Amino acid sequence: MARRALKLVSLAAASSGFYLYSSKYLDPNDFGAVRVGRAIATTAVITYDYLTSLRSVPYGSQEYAYLKSQVHLRSAERLRDLCCANRGTFIKVGQHLGALDYLLPEEYTRTLKVLHSQAPQSSMQEIEQVIREDLGKEIKELFVSFEDTPLGAASLAQVHKAVLQDGRTVAVKVQHPKVQAQCSKDILLMEILLLTVKQIFPDFEFMWLVDEAKKNLPLELDFLNEGRNAEKVAHMLKDFDFLKVPRIYWELSTRRVLLMEFVEGGQVNDRAYMERNSIDVNEISRNLGKMYSEMIFVNGFVHCDPHPGNVLVRKCPATGKAHIILLDHGLYQVLTEKFRLDYCRLWQSLIKADMKRVQKYSRRLGAGDLYPLFACMLTARSWDSVNRGIDRSPVTANEDVEIRTNAAAYLPQINQLLNNVPRQMLLLLKTNDLLRGIESALHTRASASSFLNMSRCCIRAVSTYQRSKSHSLYRKAKISLLEALSLWQINLYELFLRLKGSRLGNWVIAFLSRMHHSPY
Repeated sequence: MARRALKLVSLAAASSGFYLYSSKYLDPNDFGAVRVGRAIATTAVITYDYLTSLRSVPYGSQEYAYLKSQVHLRSAERLRDLCCANRGTFIKVGQHLGALDYLLPEEYTRTLKVLHSQAPQSSMQEIEQVIREDLGKEIKELFVSFEDTPLGAASLAQVHKAVLQDGRTVAVKVQHPKVQAQCSKDILLMEILLLTVKQIFPDFEFMWLVDEAKKNLPLELDFLNEGRNAEKVAHMLKDFDFLKVPRIYWELSTRRVLLMEFVEGGQVNDRAYMERNSIDVNEISRNLGKMYSEMIFVNGFVHCDPHPGNVLVRKCPATGKAHIILLDHGLYQVLTEKFRLDYCRLWQSLIKADMKRVQKYSRRLGAGDLYPLFACMLTARSWDSVNRGIDRSPVTANEDVEIRTNAAAYLPQINQLLNNVPRQMLLLLKTNDLLRGIESALHTRASASSFLNMSRCCIRAVSTYQRSKSHSLYRKAKISLLEALSLWQINLYELFLRLKGSRLGNWVIAFLSRMHHSPY
């Protein structure tokens, strides 16, 4: 019965708006019937594939695992094609899924990652129309020059290089004209389709994805909000001289057009670019970790889309220092104080391999009895590594394969967790996975320096909170002294690691070793 219904839905969807879709004179994405029909048809085909392909194969067998991988791959390709065809909100959600490297089957994340580089472009006529409607002038009245080919196109907007009348070179971010109108309808369509699939597969728990889209997309579509976020994070991290956040030109910015200072650089995962420009890869990785630890643990205001296109690096011509350029400030997560402190204490426990406290704070963050899985999701390490201490040993290729395999095997439990944890956790998990992807590309993953920076920020955050709740000067002084001692211990350990890795350190270790084995 279910299969017959799926076939009928597929036929109806395929026929709806067929003439419009095939017509070369009309953009099918302008017509709701085509977008809805395409989404229903794709969902039906994917559902039917899962229902029938694995039905007659023994669960747990090698054949079952192989066939399931093939179904995952076919389904991911269909989902990718749907996102590219329907564009806008669909691409944004697809990009989100593609970033969850250690939470979803690899077939999905590998296939959907291309959406970061395959977003469709709006025509120059559409760009001119948005600028005319929002700024009240033609492009030639506002700019001396305006490059027709965008520097980059994303799911919601594209960016063009231009020169203002006063000679300033700027980046002009222009929203795709139809995204606003389609956004709420697309989210409603996704919600209906996901609820339908859940009726067929009760373990299918992806409603968290719709909840996130409902909350975040309206914010991302307001470029004035993005400008405010950029200025806030620039002020918040003003002490980091390696960080560059492009300046916003408010006089020519609206909800759909954002003018920024133009800054060039290579993508943060481009190791070859860094080597060509004499940029220290380890320094970049260390500073990126320092920056995000400060955002997450100390300030609770987190840039949640650090994919390589949004994080650039360059060598400053004036000083010769390496800069990290942070772009696209539409998506931020604001952490509550309670969540932020529990998250701090959980990471402290993970770094120290204190399993009792790992369990305690995982439960406080909504993981329940699935706290071992939660710890593995947060760290992208095996449970054995978590028990030994995640800073004790580097990630091996075998362990990485194990984690990705488990993501497919434990998908129902992972989805259950994602539905149970606070909504703030969802974007942090995505951010964690994006940062790990960068570290993997730079070959700096699970470095000791990243854990040391996290430890520093956690100590500062917890100590600041404890001082704010204490009314005794003696108690405040004691907290400050303990904080200083803890930070001093970390600095001493970091110095030891640097000496150990240096030529002098190796010479001292070799000398002491010879002295130890000397018969005298």
